[in-house]
Amino acid sequence: MRRTKAEATETRASILAAAEQLFFEKGVANSTLDEIATAAGVTRGAIYWHFESKSDLFLELYNAAQLPRVNMTDIGDPHCDEHDTLAAVEKMACDWLETLAEDLQRQRLLSILLRTNFTEEFRPVLDELEKLDEEHTLNIENILKKAARNRRLASGWTPQSSSRAVKWLIKGICWEWLLFGRKFDLARDGSDSIRRLFQTFRN
Repeated sequence: MRRTKAEATETRASILAAAEQLFFEKGVANSTLDEIATAAGVTRGAIYWHFESKSDLFLELYNAAQLPRVNMTDIGDPHCDEHDTLAAVEKMACDWLETLAEDLQRQRLLSILLRTNFTEEFRPVLDELEKLDEEHTLNIENILKKAARNRRLASGWTPQSSSRAVKWLIKGICWEWLLFGRKFDLARDGSDSIRRLFQTFRN
């Protein structure tokens, strides 16, 4: 029984790895389950044993990657010192850029997401992305409310506007870097832009 479970885990991992590679090379819509099965060295039936559809496979691949989920939500610690909230969010943003700059799998998966036309078939993945995006925005907004309550947030900013600015800047930097050939140092230049934004937040 142990061996069967181990083999099933290995098969699942092979399918995910093959799907990731094909999705990156050909796009999600242009990659068939037959091609994924061949690349993984399994049958089409083996794919359906583990995944209900290509959309289900895509969603599992996305969930397995843990994109910015961990980095974004770790700061939601209720014990975070109110005096350090701006510094905490700033560090989170810079750490995420440094992580992406070194993590080839995250780079591939973000590139796949950027290139995907989210038709009805892939609506579950888009729903998950939108849900995560809302969670990130609300989480950062709640953290920045601490800074505002403590009069650490400059008067020209609100928790809502500053949280959106952080999110949009991070996305813009990452998308620019991935889509246009990594023409700048993501960790260094991206973090410099983040720090300049946070200078405007500080009261």
